Amino acid sequence: MAKNKDKTEDKIAAVEVALDRSEQFLEKNKNLLFYILLGVIVVVGGIFAYKKFIKGPKELEAQAQMFQAEHYFEKDSLKLAMNGDGTNPGFIQIIDDYGSTKSGNLAKYYLGICYLKQGDFQNAIDNLTSFSSDDQIVGPMAIGATGDAYMELGQTDKAIEYYLKAAKKKDNDFTASMFLQKAGWAYEILGQYDKAIEVYTKIQKEHNKSFEARDIDKYIARAKGLSGTK
Repeated sequence: MAKNKDKTEDKIAAVEVALDRSEQFLEKNKNLLFYILLGVIVVVGGIFAYKKFIKGPKELEAQAQMFQAEHYFEKDSLKLAMNGDGTNPGFIQIIDDYGSTKSGNLAKYYLGICYLKQGDFQNAIDNLTSFSSDDQIVGPMAIGATGDAYMELGQTDKAIEYYLKAAKKKDNDFTASMFLQKAGWAYEILGQYDKAIEVYTKIQKEHNKSFEARDIDKYIARAKGLSGTK
């Protein structure tokens, strides 16, 4: 019993020593700790203020500026969508002014598509690859459109890379099957019929409810015929 009491007293003494040392440390470094705490408060407060008073209003302003450019894009008035109309900014200016906002990021996608439609494929690639999104449709479409630009530049291997990447981005029956089919066509251009059959079969098995699946049997048959397989 006395032995257990001694152990308890030793533990209490050790705790008292630790507390005493902590008090000494706090007393000795109270000024330093105060400035560290103050610094944390300033940083957290600065982040909050930035989000509330700068980033938030800038996001709303960017959304408002995007409205007319998107309207021109939908009407296929690409030059006005890109460059503005003298009163409302186009995607190029929106990216310059609001590039860090969600709308500024989306403007890169729109601008990339505009360049693609105009046949300016390198600028299309530059803008589409600087755009990022986890959206189920827009994210894969941007990657797939990059593949289209590479196809137009004659870089078929690179196009396939982006088509497969787009298909993998969101494995749905709309974008995945669309870009798997484009990858299959590109493989056929390269004479890589086995790989074409592979992606066509993936559509047949995994995306059998998609639009592309309706005619996929004929593409499989064609690729098999060209490859000499049955």
